[in-house]
Amino acid sequence: MSAQYQVTGSSAASISASIESGVRCGDWAWGDRLPAIRVLADNLHVSPATVSKAYQELRQRGIVESVGRQGTRIRARPAVASPRSSLRLPVPSGALDLSAGDPDTRLLPALGRHLRAMSDEVGPPMGYAAAGAMPELIDAARPRLAADGVPVDDAAITVTNGTLDAIERLLTAHLRPGGSVAVEDPGWANLLDLLAALDLTAVPVVVDDEGPLPDRLAAVLASGVGAVVITARAQNPTGAAVSAGRATELRAVLARTPEVLLIEDDHAAELAGVPLHCLGGVTTSWAFVRSASKPFGPDLRIAVMAGDEVTIARVVGRMRIGAGWVSTVMQRLLLRLWQDDEVAAEIAAAGADYDRRRHAVREALAARGVRARGATGINVWVSVQDETRVVAALRDAGYAVAPGSLFRMEAPPGVRMTVSPIDDDAIEALADEVTAAAHPATVSAPSR
Repeated sequence: MSAQYQVTGSSAASISASIESGVRCGDWAWGDRLPAIRVLADNLHVSPATVSKAYQELRQRGIVESVGRQGTRIRARPAVASPRSSLRLPVPSGALDLSAGDPDTRLLPALGRHLRAMSDEVGPPMGYAAAGAMPELIDAARPRLAADGVPVDDAAITVTNGTLDAIERLLTAHLRPGGSVAVEDPGWANLLDLLAALDLTAVPVVVDDEGPLPDRLAAVLASGVGAVVITARAQNPTGAAVSAGRATELRAVLARTPEVLLIEDDHAAELAGVPLHCLGGVTTSWAFVRSASKPFGPDLRIAVMAGDEVTIARVVGRMRIGAGWVSTVMQRLLLRLWQDDEVAAEIAAAGADYDRRRHAVREALAARGVRARGATGINVWVSVQDETRVVAALRDAGYAVAPGSLFRMEAPPGVRMTVSPIDDDAIEALADEVTAAAHPATVSAPSR
């Protein structure tokens, strides 16, 4: 926090507004700790209960988070725009950015020729009443999903503006503020941010390379969570993928709580490189979400979602009274990409490239005694003892990585590295620097 910034206010509302203003103006940065409740209460001449209520309001709006005995701090990505909100962490000039989680832009299919072709295909302008999910896209999506084992025979299908948009609509349609959601730990940082902004409590479920641990999921479901979010493949940040055996176990666990909302995230889709083992259909309310952003490009903000009729109807209904629909231009573009054999070959080659680079990074680290995970996807999760030290050391060595604190709740420390920017000839040097940062040599005392 800026040394010049002072919290003001005499009520919970005015105190929370003052702190929010500081975040919005950039005077508070990610990780800055708020003053202790009694200290701020004394400074403002108000009761500790007033400050406590102000902090509670900020937590409910996803601006701050509690960190146990360490107090309350600004979230990594608070639910309010600020000059710092475009990036999680600053990337030093000249550093190789392994922190972003983006696909390799060099491997994304070119969209220009498809957009040019679409200009000749699009008919007369559409009105509001005619817009919605394109029947042609839904018809193309159904067999694609069925081929991967998604139970679409009795399912409804629609489209949303990406995975996070789908998850937000699902949660707001089924849960109310104050509810709880089972999530993977470590898990997707964006999802944790979203839950905080919706005033929903994230309940951690340990995840290994085959997905959530069944006994841990069973315990969390027994506690009464309203929803559970599971990543099918290429889990962010660990690269976990639900195996056939684990899927059987998870279905049995979920079947014991059929009232819970099950959300499956298949964001990697065609890039995943391993078979899908879908869990959908076990619970009464379920949704399977497949995004186009990883294989076809982050700017293609569209996802196909299948689920039970009631769940999909709720999402479509809420969309109609809000955003309305996903642009039919975007839908037509995705349909063309699906139908292009050349694009399919490019996506398959990209997936193989990610697999090769990810495997090479893990092998190089393992050879140096550094434990790393990353069975699928574009990320590698490196176990470390001190995230702050490792992130700082790698930054000084010319690499930006994401601290594990963005992704984890109770899981042990780690850092996430995205393999997309790493070229083959840079892997060994990177492994050397990660090893030096994670296991610094003991400095002996100078001889007398």
